[in-house]
Amino acid sequence: MGKRGLAGFGLVIAFIALVPTVVTFEYVLNLLIMLFIYVIVAESWNLLGGFTGQVSLGHSAFFGIGALITRLLWVNHMPIPLALLAGGASAVGLAAIIGMPCLRMRSAYFPIGTLALAMIAQITIGNLFPLPGSLSSEYLVTYNTVTRYYLALLVAVLTVGTVYRIVRSRTGLALVAIRDDEAAAEAMGVKTMRYKVLSLMVSSLLVGFGGGIFAYHQVSFYYYAPFELSWAFLPTLTSFIGGLGTILGPVVGAICFLGLSELFALSLGEVHIVVFAVTFILVVLFLPGGLMSINTKIRMMAFTLKQRAVGIGR
Repeated sequence: MGKRGLAGFGLVIAFIALVPTVVTFEYVLNLLIMLFIYVIVAESWNLLGGFTGQVSLGHSAFFGIGALITRLLWVNHMPIPLALLAGGASAVGLAAIIGMPCLRMRSAYFPIGTLALAMIAQITIGNLFPLPGSLSSEYLVTYNTVTRYYLALLVAVLTVGTVYRIVRSRTGLALVAIRDDEAAAEAMGVKTMRYKVLSLMVSSLLVGFGGGIFAYHQVSFYYYAPFELSWAFLPTLTSFIGGLGTILGPVVGAICFLGLSELFALSLGEVHIVVFAVTFILVVLFLPGGLMSINTKIRMMAFTLKQRAVGIGR
């Protein structure tokens, strides 16, 4: 991303920041807040799964613990910025205690191990907190959707910016080397375990912030809801749809995922789940590089047609 790309990104963010001054429909603002949360979750997962090659199915545990800790601290009168930081720190702590041992697993065992973590976390929280956590009248009086909109946007921008800076650094080169061939990277002197741990810590911190935004946005929700497995598979789906191992891929994937989900849900009802599943399969089959690879495919097709034209001319 050069200067033009950064300028374009800045203009897009400025335009999005102006939306609450023009749009007053709560539905639209709430939909955009959920989009920002999807971007945070997908981009944080992409750092670990897309750039480092460690496909995690346990991000719902980090997302959920961030939501739980943020919510409990905030409703007990801790300022939301500090509560968000505590939620992110709790996600890092969980990743350090349970996630790091999973990194020593190879092949399919790492996804299976992280999925087991997500399932255990969901069951445990469901037993410990069976009742929903609703905001008291004290918080309902001061509830402001626009405040949550800007906070979610800020965290989403920081998440994308953090992943961009890491990927563009020497650390990013090491992560990509691990993804492409871990044994070769280790043979060349890359401390693979150290970089995998770093990727996991940053990823869990960011997704913990996303969980905190979710908890701050919801008026009432069951505490086990952020631990549900849908939050484990959502970042994987959005990253594959948009483009795995790219900066903008998870953003594009989140937009498509949310847009198609809302469109199919409104028009098809319960059948929308099947339709969305078929759509996802078609994207994976015909665009294995995600939507971000469309431009490359068009160029390749144009080059092939040009070569054929030259051959026919001769």
